[in-house]
Amino acid sequence: MHIILLSGGSGKRLWPLSNEVRSKQFVKIFHGVEGYESMLQRTFRQISTIPAQISVTVSTSQAQKKILKKYIPAEVDVSAEPCRRNTFPAIALTAAYLHDVKKVDADESIVICPVDPYVDDDFFVEFKTLADLVQTSTANLILLGINPTYPSEKYGYIIPASKDKVSDVVEFKEKPDALTAEKYIKAGGLWNGGVFACKISYVLDKARGILKTDSYDELLKNYAALPDISFDYAVVEREKNIKVVRYFGEWKDVGTWNTLTEVMVEENIGKVYFDKTCENTHVINETDTPIIAMGLKDIVVAASADGILVADKFQSSYMKPLAEKIHGPIRFAEKSWGTYQVIDADGQGLTIKVILSAGSQMNYHSHEHRRETWTVIEGTGRVNLDGEIKTVTVGDFIEIPIGVKHTIHAVTDLKVIEVQTGEEISVEDKILWKE
Repeated sequence: MHIILLSGGSGKRLWPLSNEVRSKQFVKIFHGVEGYESMLQRTFRQISTIPAQISVTVSTSQAQKKILKKYIPAEVDVSAEPCRRNTFPAIALTAAYLHDVKKVDADESIVICPVDPYVDDDFFVEFKTLADLVQTSTANLILLGINPTYPSEKYGYIIPASKDKVSDVVEFKEKPDALTAEKYIKAGGLWNGGVFACKISYVLDKARGILKTDSYDELLKNYAALPDISFDYAVVEREKNIKVVRYFGEWKDVGTWNTLTEVMVEENIGKVYFDKTCENTHVINETDTPIIAMGLKDIVVAASADGILVADKFQSSYMKPLAEKIHGPIRFAEKSWGTYQVIDADGQGLTIKVILSAGSQMNYHSHEHRRETWTVIEGTGRVNLDGEIKTVTVGDFIEIPIGVKHTIHAVTDLKVIEVQTGEEISVEDKILWKE
């Protein structure tokens, strides 16, 4: 059985803790075995409970590939989109990757799932049921249906032919209005949890019909020109031969602050101080600046280097259009080597606090339009400037002129203040080299 985890979200609904680089699945907000864990880490821990031989491939964006590698087991494969093109192109690209690159037989079962549902372990155990049905039933597509708790407008609805655990599907509708959703529930409708199972050949066939190719190389080469369309709309709504497996356990889509706070064990994370008059209020503070909350009811507060959110919990579900209006440099991001945080930004330059984990290093690179200076404030490392290597430690100052190839390797955990100056400062101004 092969599982495809979709992990390419843009991070707008959990702003300011998530952004284009650090999507919601990387935010460490859940209690795990060893301290806080992210949605991605929680999902992999639960997948390990499946009593079957499985392989996992994560579909993600190119921008998130390096940070993703920090959170997943080394043996897990990654299929990276060159740019975002919604779930159908992403799934088609990953299916083609499995078939063309990994040489997986086209008749094998795949189970496709978002990386971020909040569920109990039984949810992932059901994946074996789905994969087995792909092989033993005549259905082209198997869905996992969630018993709905209210007429939500955020989810698609699956209308089963019976109340059996496994049933044919009469109709699949994507995100109806509230009145229509209520009718679907009365008719026995189930929420679409975004979990689909089929044969690899089924996805490749749909790719040929809709995207005009099922070749991994061609899909990768022409990815930017592919239609921006979801798997639900492109495939599921048009498929007549579907079965659904009912899931009776816990399931929450924690894609908004409102639903995320429902599963938080603590009411506050970080430097937060409540008085006794706060009710149903959650505060998450990633900054070093203390937050005091008094007399708040049904409120979520989230603070990071990228900004501060103060919202009524219900209203927070509708914040995406506002978050999309916010432009400018990302002020906090995780990298494969550690983190960076913008301390100051203006028209003249950027000042950044860089933290590298022991044993890691940046890419060897150069810039055509900006110069940099590094000041080591904690730890020991090695700097490579155009092939000249020297050891640096606390208090050392390194100048990097325009065009000079450079990198830094952290011998111990390392903190550096980086100042960028120049007429043009952008993330595109970066040329990678082999060290």
